[in-house]
Amino acid sequence: MASSSPAILPITNPQSPAAASTATATDSIQSSGPTPPVRAFINNISDTVRNGLASRRPWSELVDRSAFSKPESISEATQRIRKNYNYFRVNYLTVITGVLAISLLTNPLSLIFLAALLAAWIFLYLFRTASDPPLTLFGRQFSDRETLIGLILSTVFVVFLTSVGSVLVSALMVGLAIVCTHGAFRVPDDLFLDDQESPATGFLSFLTAAPSNAAITAAAPAVVARV
Repeated sequence: MASSSPAILPITNPQSPAAASTATATDSIQSSGPTPPVRAFINNISDTVRNGLASRRPWSELVDRSAFSKPESISEATQRIRKNYNYFRVNYLTVITGVLAISLLTNPLSLIFLAALLAAWIFLYLFRTASDPPLTLFGRQFSDRETLIGLILSTVFVVFLTSVGSVLVSALMVGLAIVCTHGAFRVPDDLFLDDQESPATGFLSFLTAAPSNAAITAAAPAVVARV
């Protein structure tokens, strides 16, 4: 009597524990990392700031004491401010930003309120998509419209009913006063201004340029759908 052949078991090639853990870690990093709209938005902001700083004028020209003189009239001071702004635009914006940063750092409570408000707008509205679950707080679900209304009311409260508004306004007034004073007393005759009458560039380019970056394109449908 012929002996029956043993049954052939299917052979699998299981993934090694090290490879499995590596794949799991990679998937976790990819899932926890920023989404493409967030990454594109951050890259666009960093590129704008980097390009703006690259186009700034030498600070030695800004503080050249030999180029300062008292204006003879208000019209001359206004003309100087306009010409100096066209030439030192990025430097002036850097000065105003520095004054704002110093004011917020010397008022930590206002800095905390402002940072919390910006984080709320970013994570609760700007980068939320239609597929995200609704916001749930204290056992109650809030629609996107209710979340937007809550963010607007929170912004009004933080800006007008706390010290944040006064700190920001005071810092802006101080920064503008510094810029206007410098622009009025800095003689622009030695500056090459022919190519500086073009529309705003550098830090202000994202205010005048058409919205063509990937972040706006990706986030626009979700924002319009929620509104």
